[in-house]
Amino acid sequence: MNHSIHSADRGTHLKIVVVALVAGIVVAGLGILARPNVDYSQTAHVFKPGKVMTVTSSDALVIR
Repeated sequence: MNHSIHSADRGTHLKIVVVALVAGIVVAGLGILARPNVDYSQTAHVFKPGKVMTVTSSDALVIR
């Protein structure tokens, strides 16, 4: 049995690549399934500002 990746044969390298690929697919699949079901449709919300007003903390006269 060889304990070094540098001197491993071609079959061992292939097994490592296949296991890593399957693990990556499983992690990506779980990430996709774990997200909440959010509606990503795009709708426009129009904001119409009201009347302009000035807010102060003093009773002084405001001149514009």
